[in-house]
Amino acid sequence: MAYHTIQHIQGGLQEGKSITVKGRVLLGAKSFYVNLQCGDGPEANVALHFSARFDKLPGYVVLNSYHQNTWSKECKYESPIPRGSTFALEIMVNRDSYLTSVNGIFFLEYLHQLPPSSVNTIWVDGGIELESVEFPNTSVSPPVRLQTGGSPLQPSATSCKSFPESLNTVTPYKLIMQGGMYHGRSITVQGVVNLSAKTFFIELRYKNGVAFQLSPDFDKSRVVCSSQKWRSEERLQGLPFCKGRPFTVNILCEVTCYRISINGIQTITFKHRYSMLNEIDILEIGGDVSLTSVEC
Repeated sequence: MAYHTIQHIQGGLQEGKSITVKGRVLLGAKSFYVNLQCGDGPEANVALHFSARFDKLPGYVVLNSYHQNTWSKECKYESPIPRGSTFALEIMVNRDSYLTSVNGIFFLEYLHQLPPSSVNTIWVDGGIELESVEFPNTSVSPPVRLQTGGSPLQPSATSCKSFPESLNTVTPYKLIMQGGMYHGRSITVQGVVNLSAKTFFIELRYKNGVAFQLSPDFDKSRVVCSSQKWRSEERLQGLPFCKGRPFTVNILCEVTCYRISINGIQTITFKHRYSMLNEIDILEIGGDVSLTSVEC
């Protein structure tokens, strides 16, 4: 095992090329980083700086770049790589950006600040035991981005395309739905569960109450669906949500019920408790999540 490495990238980087860094974070690590550099000297430009830091637990990741003796604005996100864990960080070169994934799960997208063709060195250093740095010879497809990872610790910079600019990722999130609910209307919520999550909720509301609420309980490993005054609860034992992982919830309004799918699997059928569907015109989301998209 090595603690750091500097390797040259023959021919630079091109679209479709990927790099995989494998290792283990030391229990006492303060930080580690992976740099894609335009040269191997200490003053070289850095096209992508991926830095996992542990000065504030459970840790966070910073992405930015270095050009003309200046660091760009940091993009800071909750880390999916805790101390003591093994990891496989994959960086794939897309036409407009780098796509990063950790242990096979998409994490962040970072827009190119320097041409990938100018990158000729990868520099890995810090509090890790480095297992390998791999350069697959075959071109691979980008990871399917049905989700993103990482909970934002501060607003994303324009160079980080993790969340749509039109969506406020901080909960509580509230949306007025024109026309209210009706047969055939579908709502899709995508996000990432916080690593320290206890619960979150997705609610369909009308003026004086709650028509439907979906709420995972991570302490009791169940999902509770209910309505106004929390009567007639329906519970799903087992938890299709995981801390630190992305999720997709789809709520389809039918004539007599809501059909709820979680991560593409139909999970719950909840009969309407409030029949004036057109009056249900508020979508509210809150709790221990970061949102990536809301469609309705």
